[in-house]
Amino acid sequence: MNAGLPAVTIAAWFEASCREELDGLKPGNVHRFSAGHCMDVVHFERAAAAAAPLIAQPDASVGARIEAAVNASFGATGLNTNLGIVLLCAPLASAAERGGILRTALQSVLDGLTVEDAAAAFRAIVRANPGGLGRTGEHDVAEAATITLKQAMAAAADRDRIARQYVSGFADIFTVGLPCIARVPPDARAEAVHLAFMAAFPDSHIQRKFGLETARRVQQEAREVDLATPWREGSERRHPVLAAFDASLKARGLNPGTSADLTVATLFVARLEGLINP
Repeated sequence: MNAGLPAVTIAAWFEASCREELDGLKPGNVHRFSAGHCMDVVHFERAAAAAAPLIAQPDASVGARIEAAVNASFGATGLNTNLGIVLLCAPLASAAERGGILRTALQSVLDGLTVEDAAAAFRAIVRANPGGLGRTGEHDVAEAATITLKQAMAAAADRDRIARQYVSGFADIFTVGLPCIARVPPDARAEAVHLAFMAAFPDSHIQRKFGLETARRVQQEAREVDLATPWREGSERRHPVLAAFDASLKARGLNPGTSADLTVATLFVARLEGLINP
């Protein structure tokens, strides 16, 4: 990618990535094959449509994109449907607008984050009120921001995988998520990426709500399901394996939401880098 992308393209590819993620049978999450956690696909579709133009708002700061997109999504659904997605995709949208090599532009965006970006992101996080958020002793989102957004994310990086992306240059997206895109048929992309993230590390959302031991147990289960899934065969062979794991996780109230958020971001990057034909 050389020239910066126009806002209408960034918005369209963001929304397309959100919808593709919903089309995949992602164990434990909401998707077209099964609702869950008191939410349905329509909530996520409405949130994606509301957030898309604000994620892509020309010349807006990352913090402004985050706050506006979260507020619009919450206004459309009354629920926290996409906070993690927005936190991941706002810097990517800003980088895509700048042009050049996406990963280089992204690092420049992350290095340029400000205290004002942190303040706007904090307000968005408080508005969304994600499950298991709790309070922290330092740089709490309920308090006024005194450090940059990248510094705030660094303080949370050891316990939150989305925060870690801000300090690693989105390494998980480029090293775990993207390699899955070329290995599976197009209709399996979201499913393979999602399970790859579940298998690679304990899901932050599960860890916040149920503890590290439970998150690690789900990670091991995901590894076993990943090995058992015939990824290069049709959905009629693939889906029974994924559906069984999906039912098991939902019966236990376990929602690997961070893995789902990272999946959307991966699909968004794949479109921005031309790995998915728009």
